[in-house]
Amino acid sequence: MTTTTAGATTTTLTGPVLFKAACPDCRGSFELSSDALRLAIGATRRSTFYSFTCPDCGSAVRKPAGERIVELLVGGGVRTLRVHRG
Repeated sequence: MTTTTAGATTTTLTGPVLFKAACPDCRGSFELSSDALRLAIGATRRSTFYSFTCPDCGSAVRKPAGERIVELLVGGGVRTLRVHRG
């Protein structure tokens, strides 16, 4: 769906959002829906990551997430956990 407002074009996504991912264990490449990913946002860059289970080999995969990755995942509807230290 495309909406035009005051000369600007805005694209609205309809349908599932897919993210490209790869497994470091089996080297498989695939697309995952937002439901297959989890995002943890910590207090530091080292404690901010996303995770998923490889659909090819079943390995639990955890990868660092910088600001741009966090923005894309949150915008795509990935469930997010904010990690706080008390």
